Amino acid sequence: MWTENAKIKRLDTSGRRIIVISDIHANLQYFTALLKKIELTPDDVLVLCGDFLEKGERSLDTLRYIMQLSKDYDVHPLCGNCDGWQDSVDGVFPAKSLRSYLLSRKSGLIWDMLTDCGVSPDEETDIPALLPMLAERYSEEFAFLRALPHVIETPHCIFVHGGIRPDVPIGEQMAGDCMKFDDFMSQGYSFDKWVIVGHWPVMLYLKDRVCANPIIDRTHRIISIDGGCVLKDDGQLNALIIPHEGSEDFHWQSWDRFPTAKVRTGQSESRRSYYIRWGDNRVQVLHRGDEFSHCRHVRTGYEMDILTKYLYGDGELVECNDCTDYEPELKPGDTVSIVEKTSRGYFVKHNGTSGWYHGEIYDEL
Repeated sequence: MWTENAKIKRLDTSGRRIIVISDIHANLQYFTALLKKIELTPDDVLVLCGDFLEKGERSLDTLRYIMQLSKDYDVHPLCGNCDGWQDSVDGVFPAKSLRSYLLSRKSGLIWDMLTDCGVSPDEETDIPALLPMLAERYSEEFAFLRALPHVIETPHCIFVHGGIRPDVPIGEQMAGDCMKFDDFMSQGYSFDKWVIVGHWPVMLYLKDRVCANPIIDRTHRIISIDGGCVLKDDGQLNALIIPHEGSEDFHWQSWDRFPTAKVRTGQSESRRSYYIRWGDNRVQVLHRGDEFSHCRHVRTGYEMDILTKYLYGDGELVECNDCTDYEPELKPGDTVSIVEKTSRGYFVKHNGTSGWYHGEIYDEL
């Protein structure tokens, strides 16, 4: 994918509502619930901005659902770095790497196809020998994946999973960049058209708090919408809504699985906080407790209490799950989603932002 030009698809979406969803990651429950919430209609244009497969538990079901949805609605999926599984049966994906990937994750599209065929892959399974059978049995699914473009362009927007380079003509963009462009919004790029991307969870752009809402950068004309669905414990699936082609009145809807409740008492926003996250999550355990452990972030020296179950290992120096000590401002009667219940309070989400609430709540809604 790093040596081929991207496949470009051009759309005329004049006068129609455009819905953009990215990084479903085989979470069919979130996807169907979000479609119901936004009230998708046949008059809408639905762009799936890549990575609708892998990470979650229902890759094959999600693929088939999207294939059927594409027949009933105006749906335009893009290829993300987690979607190009036609390479496995076309001989592009190395068999040794495929075997290692499947046995380490025990999930994903090829895993689902094998189990759908009654095969329970293990160390003795000759996975490469089974690929021709998968290619034949799931020919329709692989044909659908082969046809996926890397970029969708409209008169005012460019939709791409990872990102594009502003100094390269659209027809000369590399497929690899389009599918996997890490930390895209930090590159300082600006564009004439709006560039809408997924791939990099939006909360990774923040330092002192966690927010899963889309980021709209009007200065550089970039919108990032990956809400960390499946990848983050408190993640959500976002839908960016463009009322019509050319409109910049962007808004969004989101979906997550968490129960909601109303807070009884208010609290002020914390004056100091930090967000320890994937890629920079090495901590020193200063005191390990049954429920919480006091830890020091190795790179910054920042100290905070972390749920002990978030620590990966029993040693003094370990990596940890994403965590923060941020406390959002909340007013009595505010609705929050409850991510964690602890003896010290609740880890909640409020308007997409996660943090700790130490007051009382009314019964869950």
